[in-house]
Amino acid sequence: MEQQRDPSTPPETHVRVDLRPERDCSSSSGRTVVHPVSITPPLFTTPGGLPLVNKQVIHFKKWFPWLIPAFVIANVVVFIVTMYINDCHKRCLGRFLGRFSFQNFEDNPLLGPSSVTLQKMGALDKRKVVDDHQGWRLITSMWLHGGVFHLLVNMVGLLVIGIRLELEFGFVRIGMLYLISGFGGAILSSLFLQISISVGASGAVFGLLGAMLSELIINWTIYDNELAWFITFVGIIIVNLALGVLPHVDNFDHIGGFITGFLLGFVFLIRPQFKWITQRHAPAEYSSAHARPKYKTYQCILWVVSLILLVVGIVIGMVSLLRGFDANKYCYWCHYLTCVPTPSWKCGNLHIFCSVSALVFLYN
Repeated sequence: MEQQRDPSTPPETHVRVDLRPERDCSSSSGRTVVHPVSITPPLFTTPGGLPLVNKQVIHFKKWFPWLIPAFVIANVVVFIVTMYINDCHKRCLGRFLGRFSFQNFEDNPLLGPSSVTLQKMGALDKRKVVDDHQGWRLITSMWLHGGVFHLLVNMVGLLVIGIRLELEFGFVRIGMLYLISGFGGAILSSLFLQISISVGASGAVFGLLGAMLSELIINWTIYDNELAWFITFVGIIIVNLALGVLPHVDNFDHIGGFITGFLLGFVFLIRPQFKWITQRHAPAEYSSAHARPKYKTYQCILWVVSLILLVVGIVIGMVSLLRGFDANKYCYWCHYLTCVPTPSWKCGNLHIFCSVSALVFLYN
């Protein structure tokens, strides 16, 4: 026999909220996926006694990643065009490729064009940026690569890091993050590299890596095992930056891109705090009694501070660059950040043979 409820008594409400973000079981990395937030809505009865149907709430939109693959295709196409323009005539590798054949290993150990061709295509050269007012090289240099090996490493890194970020945050934010990070890396590189030219997309890729770290920090409350992920990210970053001390690697571009991306991550990749997400799908009486702000205080502070540092840093960097500022005069040890001499190699020979007809370029 059905028990009768006193009409003066409000209907009983049962709230079940799952505060844990779902994990992407298909991901080999096991990284917590932030975008699908699973919430079991409150189950309560209507005046007619009919229960409302539970349904999953997807708070964060999941995007289709198309921009990062498009960037990869663009980089490959630019490299093919560069090899066509290079048109090696003598002492070439892979002569069967015709005008697409590579320079010999003495000129370029990475299977690619000559440094002269790269300069023609828009490689980063501080002298041309400052003296000839070719500021566009700060952008074009990130689309050029020194060789097949250089291109392969950068594109694999871009796909691994970039697709994950574009899935979660969309093409607009990740596209801007990629381009601005590459620009920031080029600025820092130009302040230190005075006579060498530099090419490569790894400054932008390091920016994406830095953004992943800052995204973890600013969205700390919606992750599981936050500390473990933080230590993992820091370890990966240290290893990658350590490889930058090898000869012919432009670690200044890596560092500049990483710092720019790290600051941009706080600005572009901020998420609402988890308690604010859950209260949106709770009953009205529950939401009003437990109202939460959309963002935590520390998130707002990080957002403001990062934006200020980013704008000030880029402005100061550009002004210093256009005035011909040489950062090496004020940081006598900074050259060790991009090359550490060992018994196996010397760093001084990176630009000793530089001339108008034969420029030594750095791979970044």
